[in-house]
Amino acid sequence: MKTNQRYLALFSIHGLIRGNNFELGRDADTGGQVKYVVELARELGQQKGIARVDLFTRQVIDSRVGTDYAQPREQLSNQAYLIRLPCGPRRYLKKESLWPYLESFIDHTLQYFRQLGQVPDIIHGHYADAGYVGSVVASLLEVPFIFTGHSLGLVKEAHLLEKGFTREQLKEKYNIGYRIEAENGHSMPLHWLLPVPLKKFVNNTNAIKTMNPKA
Repeated sequence: MKTNQRYLALFSIHGLIRGNNFELGRDADTGGQVKYVVELARELGQQKGIARVDLFTRQVIDSRVGTDYAQPREQLSNQAYLIRLPCGPRRYLKKESLWPYLESFIDHTLQYFRQLGQVPDIIHGHYADAGYVGSVVASLLEVPFIFTGHSLGLVKEAHLLEKGFTREQLKEKYNIGYRIEAENGHSMPLHWLLPVPLKKFVNNTNAIKTMNPKA
């Protein structure tokens, strides 16, 4: 990999993600974010100065879903790949049930980077679960981190409380506390960079140094 070209790592952990024939609407976790992150990875892979884009998600081995979701690696374009890593039980789980297993996903991610022999130049987490994973990995590797929430736990909590749910019900059904804590943890000064088109940002060395002086 040429030193003047960047390697980007995107994270979107929950739901069923594959490169084509999206099962949008299959359940609450497989919606517009699935299509968005795949299209983002493909688009970034076509940009000048980008050597590789990896989109990390959870590997699912479950007879109730297609075998596509069990494949460790799927090529999205010439320079973009979908990487599926183990995260807890092999079966499909809703996003609220993934929180206890995110540490193992972090371990598998770091192992992947070691095997690849490359550390990403930028990490971009999507939604709270992937935001947590991305922020931890970015901190360990000392690389810049971007977070896109797609929605916010505090807003959902307020909406559900208005509908009559109790806080105990929110804790049991949605693990809402984990989500809010994670979102608060990476609502950092980098947030102001989110409106900047990423394909412009990745070629801006000064912007990266602003995010991370060690870059």
